[in-house]
Amino acid sequence: MAGIFVLTMNKKIAIQGFEGSFHQVAARLFFGKDVEVVACNTFKEVFKVVNNKKESDGGLMAIENSIAGSILPNYNLLQKNNLKIIGEVYLHIKQNLLVNPGVKLEDIREVHSHSMALQQCYDFLDQYNWKLVETDDTALSAKHIHQHKSKHIAGIASKLAADLYQLEILIPNIHTIKNNYTRFLVLQKDEAKEIIAQANKASVNFQTDHSKGSLAKVLTKIAEGGINLSKLQSFPIPGSDFKYSFHADMEFDSTDQFNKVIEQLKKITPALRVYGVYKKGIWK
Repeated sequence: MAGIFVLTMNKKIAIQGFEGSFHQVAARLFFGKDVEVVACNTFKEVFKVVNNKKESDGGLMAIENSIAGSILPNYNLLQKNNLKIIGEVYLHIKQNLLVNPGVKLEDIREVHSHSMALQQCYDFLDQYNWKLVETDDTALSAKHIHQHKSKHIAGIASKLAADLYQLEILIPNIHTIKNNYTRFLVLQKDEAKEIIAQANKASVNFQTDHSKGSLAKVLTKIAEGGINLSKLQSFPIPGSDFKYSFHADMEFDSTDQFNKVIEQLKKITPALRVYGVYKKGIWK
């Protein structure tokens, strides 16, 4: 497992959402089932908690989805903070229809969940004349259904949420697109000095100037170094005259190979920052 090297030190991990959320599922995949999560209302709060050693030992944040694409505000949070990426998790998102024990399909009048979860299940939901109620979190919906002992309300959430809140999975895997993955980044304070064993991926931010072919020069150096550019995301630099910074995810065979390319890029970019060098995640 990618996270074994930090299991002995990372006990409390900040996540966005409530217990039973997909963030917690991803945290368990990386750190193990015994990991304790610190629930945060926003991603901004996740960064604040991770920066405080007394509150957590690290954090986990969704960064992109195979259907919805990049979560751009979270890239901005990376730029504005000094946290270090130490790993990643690819989680297969599986949505389930959850009810209190004994509730049958014909009993349901409403379905509660996060707006994104509802959208992911419209093909299934369109078969029924149920009222759809948007909530702040999939796991929170499950928690409320359990707390209120609802007999006519179902929720859409993870299997973990069903287990935590003693709900039954009435119908599993109700999402329309089955190949739905979310990528999560594992974060620590920048002062962490651990060297990741078998690291083969890195996340980097760099800037280019207005000179002709400046971005092409950077991409050429990356390609000549034998590095696979698995993601390139552009961002306008606030207050500049249409200058851009770029987030790049790079995959390589050895850290020496990566370091050589980075040294070359520093010579042709006005600014460059390495967010983290880590082991490429496995699609679960």
